[in-house]
Amino acid sequence: MKSIKKILVGIAFSPNLKPNIFEAIRLANMFGAQLVGVHVGEKTSKKEKQLLQLISEAPSLNFPIKTVWKKGKPIDIILSTCLEETIDLLILGAIQQENIYKYYVGSVARELTRKASCSVLLLIKPSIDRVKCNHIVVNGLKDKKTNETIKASFLISEALACKRITIVEEISQKEIEVKVSDDYSLRKATIKKEKLKRREDSRVHKILETINTEGISVKIQSIFGKRGYSIGHYAKVKRADLLVMNAPTKTTILDRIFPHDIEYILSELPTDVLIVK
Repeated sequence: MKSIKKILVGIAFSPNLKPNIFEAIRLANMFGAQLVGVHVGEKTSKKEKQLLQLISEAPSLNFPIKTVWKKGKPIDIILSTCLEETIDLLILGAIQQENIYKYYVGSVARELTRKASCSVLLLIKPSIDRVKCNHIVVNGLKDKKTNETIKASFLISEALACKRITIVEEISQKEIEVKVSDDYSLRKATIKKEKLKRREDSRVHKILETINTEGISVKIQSIFGKRGYSIGHYAKVKRADLLVMNAPTKTTILDRIFPHDIEYILSELPTDVLIVK
């Protein structure tokens, strides 16, 4: 995600419509991007009037909003619109398919984050008034996608004027491979942990050497535990305003049997979550 030029937001005529629209407009202005709104359902003069009224109450957009009205299944419509409009960032709050509200958590979020052609931002508490982003947590796990994800977190921090980023290295307990039963084995496990931590810190520092971190307080934190679950818990405990994660790999039969690390995040969103593609 080198830049964000077009943002897509789902337009659901629900109680969350106003905060969702206000959040999307603020983000579009912060990134200097065009905002595209998509409503899954029938286009009526009443809905158009309601939407125009909300937009008139929101901060002025740098570029005019484009509204797409389509009938069909929400997931299919959103995925196809992302491709047709060459969207860089998809914002998910709630969407209405006629009188049925679909909230983008659980299985729906899993499908969209796997299949969307762009990065996905999940908002758990959209706000009419801006809530400042003070702390971003980003995954630093060993993965070919991590380099771009960390770079994206700094791009986001610049746009949101966030001055604090924590890069979390999740290390599986299996890597220690020492059964602690006495003082000797405890010492051995501690030494092993320190070696793993130094290895991961060195890898992340090499990534940071390619990024302009001036003005940002950067912390590298190693945690041992189940991948996905551990970073989600960390973000929640530290009250992070945004959690930035690698996009999940494409769905396979094994993914359906063994949960991907992102599944733990989506099952109980600890904060707003950005999934980078």
